[in-house]
Amino acid sequence: MRRYFLRPLFQSCGDNVKFDPGDYFTYSTITLGNDVYIGPGAHFSASNSAITIGNKVMFGPGVTIIGGDHNTAEVGRYMKDVKEKRPQDDQPVFIHDDVWVGANATILKGVVIGSGSIIAAGALVIDSVAENSIVGGVPARLLKPRFSKEQLQQHRTLLKQQTRPAFAK
Repeated sequence: MRRYFLRPLFQSCGDNVKFDPGDYFTYSTITLGNDVYIGPGAHFSASNSAITIGNKVMFGPGVTIIGGDHNTAEVGRYMKDVKEKRPQDDQPVFIHDDVWVGANATILKGVVIGSGSIIAAGALVIDSVAENSIVGGVPARLLKPRFSKEQLQQHRTLLKQQTRPAFAK
């Protein structure tokens, strides 16, 4: 019931979106596509940027997405006292369609995760991820492509028969 009342707080929220009402979100900066599942213990925060999530995306439990950072460049001031932001301190995060983010993964500012990708449990994603890639580790690195070239072509053909992607290529 609480989920029903929280949905309008998002910048935009598609159909069939499931999340734990106890999760932490900066609702007004988050856009969710259709058929999104967010596991319990999520923390999605972007106070001065945006988090955009496409269609048919799955998040395991404990996933963190942070779209901002602190200004740590001020000489002679404690970091906690610095309130001014630089342009590079806050950057959007884009997660395209058909992505699976494993448990306790962390995705940081400025990252774009391409469609069809898999982020391994516990990964720290600091760089963008090419579509249909499997990444893992701290920091995350390419483990392998999700499909061979032939499989990828067949996969794309079959998906086109079903739906249109949320993001243009």
